[in-house]
Amino acid sequence: MSKLAKHAAVAACAGGAVLALAFAAPAQSNNPLKIGVISEAQAVAATSIPLAAQLAADEINAAGGVNGRKIEIVSYDDHSSAAEAVRAFQRAVQADHVNAVIASYVSEVVLALEPWSGRLKTVMITPGAESDLITQNIAKDYDHLKYTFHGYITATSNADMVCAPARDLLVNQLHMKTAVVLSEDAAWTAPLDAEYMKCLPKIGLKVLDHIRFSPDTTDFTPLFNKIEDEKPDVIINGFGHVGTQPTAQWKQQEVPIPMFGVSAQATNSTFWNDTNGATDGVLFAAVSGPGVAVTAKTLPFVAAFGKRFGTLPTYCGYTAYDEVYYIADAIKRAGSTDPDTLVATLEKTDWVGTVGRVQFQGRDTPNPHALKVGPDTITGLMLQWQHGGQVNLWPAGVANGKLKFPKFIKIGAAN
Repeated sequence: MSKLAKHAAVAACAGGAVLALAFAAPAQSNNPLKIGVISEAQAVAATSIPLAAQLAADEINAAGGVNGRKIEIVSYDDHSSAAEAVRAFQRAVQADHVNAVIASYVSEVVLALEPWSGRLKTVMITPGAESDLITQNIAKDYDHLKYTFHGYITATSNADMVCAPARDLLVNQLHMKTAVVLSEDAAWTAPLDAEYMKCLPKIGLKVLDHIRFSPDTTDFTPLFNKIEDEKPDVIINGFGHVGTQPTAQWKQQEVPIPMFGVSAQATNSTFWNDTNGATDGVLFAAVSGPGVAVTAKTLPFVAAFGKRFGTLPTYCGYTAYDEVYYIADAIKRAGSTDPDTLVATLEKTDWVGTVGRVQFQGRDTPNPHALKVGPDTITGLMLQWQHGGQVNLWPAGVANGKLKFPKFIKIGAAN
């Protein structure tokens, strides 16, 4: 077991004790505590969000609920539309009377919901959106936007979590020297790419080109032809809303350059079938993965999710599951569902979940309510698709596989 996992096992027990013992006074109502879940039900990366949230609620309810009150998950499909998400949020708060909302892996959707969270004074936590603007907005207008919490790492943090394993796996191990950055043009990739352009040269990868493409792109052949002409050692990608098409064409075209970076859809256990195996050899960053005991809670969650739904959770399934738990914990600690009291209590969250130790940055930081990252909180992983499964390659303490590439990838003499 890794150092973090050992620490997490102790903290998990302590966290469970807090949930079980804090504020034992009886609730003033037996009505259920409602958590709205707004997500993209048909999006590959988001399918796990409502499922994982329901699993967490059912577990909490089976253990007695929160001060005797059951948790009810109320789900809404926004069809990847910011306008539909806003309508769902309004309905959730004004008609369905939810106490908190878990919303979306799409940054544009969360950015549209953020002011509504403030207007309707309702706590909202995102399980997958990455744009740094979400928490930068809170810094600019804390009093109105304090109800939003960033339950996944920011894009800037994610870029750093790509550069760290890139240094160890690509530069130190394979002696790579050059890269091309290839990202979809979206709100979340602007800070991601900006940090890539800073951290990649620092680890020894010279950036030869920086390409941003429309998420509506259907033919990636011209882009891959351009990249092949530039002869980089690696493609550092930022894929969120897309992933299937560029991955399939990368294999079909037999682009001899490995892909390494962020690919949200690649976190889904169905991605091998979605791409007809084209994802073999693709490396992708994540905060958790199958078979990786990030904490003592990770593998039991994966097992329970698989038993119930017949698949593995995507990256934002882990975070959605954790969020239901620490929302419940905050309500218990606060002894209230008053939104301002709940915000103040959530700001003091210290909860060991499936992806690490959850703590939020303070209101006086540049990114209030963003997750803290680091060796004592959340460190991240680098996984690779190999022969139909995902294996973790980094960090070494929780690695369960070794780096492998399909035959069409040409690493050079260093391989």
